[in-house]
Amino acid sequence: MDSPLVVVAGPTGSGKSHLALALAGRFDGEIVNCDSLQVYRGLDIGTAKTPAAERDSVPHHLLDFLEPWAVFNAGDYVKLAKPVLAGIAARGRLPILAGGTGFYIRALLDGLNEGPSRDNTLRERLLTRKGSLHRILTRLDPASAQRIHPNDSNKTLRALEICLLARRPASQVFQSERQKLEGFRVLKIGLNPPRQALHERIAARSRGMFDGGLAEEVRHLLGAGVPADAKAFESIGYKECLQYLKGALTLEQAVELTTIATRQYAKRQLTWFRRESDMRWLDCFGDDPAAFESSCAWIREFTCTPK
Repeated sequence: MDSPLVVVAGPTGSGKSHLALALAGRFDGEIVNCDSLQVYRGLDIGTAKTPAAERDSVPHHLLDFLEPWAVFNAGDYVKLAKPVLAGIAARGRLPILAGGTGFYIRALLDGLNEGPSRDNTLRERLLTRKGSLHRILTRLDPASAQRIHPNDSNKTLRALEICLLARRPASQVFQSERQKLEGFRVLKIGLNPPRQALHERIAARSRGMFDGGLAEEVRHLLGAGVPADAKAFESIGYKECLQYLKGALTLEQAVELTTIATRQYAKRQLTWFRRESDMRWLDCFGDDPAAFESSCAWIREFTCTPK
C-alpha cells in the first residue's frame, strides 16, 4: 500500500512553514523543504527561513545544506528528495513537503524531463545576446516565455538551449516522458489568503527583513567569500540589498522594490498552484487556526487516523 505524503504549498508570506510545523507536531511528521533558496546555508533573513530554535522539535530535510555559490536545480532536488521521502515513510512517520517552489514540487511528484545536456559552446554564443534572450524565447517557445520571468536569466538561457538542441520548444520537451513519484499517495493543501492581507504581510516582511539585519547578513556572506554574482544573490531581497550596499539604492527604495517584486512573485506562484486540479484550498493564512483544523480533518480522512 502506498504511503501518505502531505504537500503544503502556496505563495510567499502565506504561512506555509507555520502550518507545516503544526501539522508535523500533530501527526508525527517530518518536514521536507521545497523552497529553492532555503537549501542554502546563511541565507536566513532574506528567505524567511524558520529559526533553528523553532525547528528543533521537528526533523527538517533539504534545508540549510548547500553553500550559497552552489548551482542547484530541479533535477538535483528530485534526486535528493526521493530517498528522503522513502526514509521518512520507512520510519513510520508522515512526510510533509512544504514550500513555494512549484516547479520543484511538480518535478518531484509528476516527474522531470531535463532535456539535452548543457552545451557550453552554445551557451557562450547565446550569452553574447544576453539582453535579448527572453525576446528570442518568446518567438521560439511562447509557453516557456510566459512561464519564465524576463529577469530570470538562468531559466531563460536553459530554455533557449533546449529549444535549439532539441529542435522543438522546451515546453514540449518537458512534457514528454516523465517518471512520476512511486510509492506515495499525495494530499495537496494550498494556502490562498485574501489578496490585500497578503500584500500587507509581504510589505511588513520586506521591511522586517531590512530592519532585522538583512544588510549585515549579506555583508557577512560577501566577507565569507560568496561572490556578488552568486546565483543565490539573484533572488528577491538579496538583489535589492546588494544594490543598497553598493549605493545604487536608498534603504527605502530597496525595501519598496523588494515588496513590489515579492508581490509579483506571489502572484506567479498562485497562478502556478491554481493549475493543480487536486489541490485542496484554504482561503486563509497558515497561522490561522481554521487552516490547522481543516488540514487536520483532511489528513485524518486521508490517512485514516483518529488523531
